[in-house]
Amino acid sequence: MSHVKAGGTSKNLHNNAGQRLGVKRFGGQTVRTGEVLVRQTGATKIAGPGTFMSRNFTIHAAIDGKVVFVKTKKNHFSGKSVPRTRVEVHAA
Repeated sequence: MSHVKAGGTSKNLHNNAGQRLGVKRFGGQTVRTGEVLVRQTGATKIAGPGTFMSRNFTIHAAIDGKVVFVKTKKNHFSGKSVPRTRVEVHAA
C-alpha cells in the first residue's frame, strides 16, 4: 500500500498587495484638474461640485481649486437616509 498520507493545511497563501485606498488630498489643500482626491471601494464618499467619479469610484478634481469635505445625507430609494461625506473642489 504505497500512497501519500493526508497533507496539512497551508496558512500563508493570501499574500496580496494592498489596494492603497483612502483620502489622497485633504481639506484645504490646493489641487489641479485630474488629481486623485479619494480612492475607495464603493461610494462611501460622494462627488460634489468641482469633482467627478470614475468607474472604480475614484473621485478626481474637475477644476483647479481647494478641496472641501462636507457632511451630508443621501437618500436611498427606500426613503432611508444615510450620512455621507461629499467631496468638493472650490475654485481658488
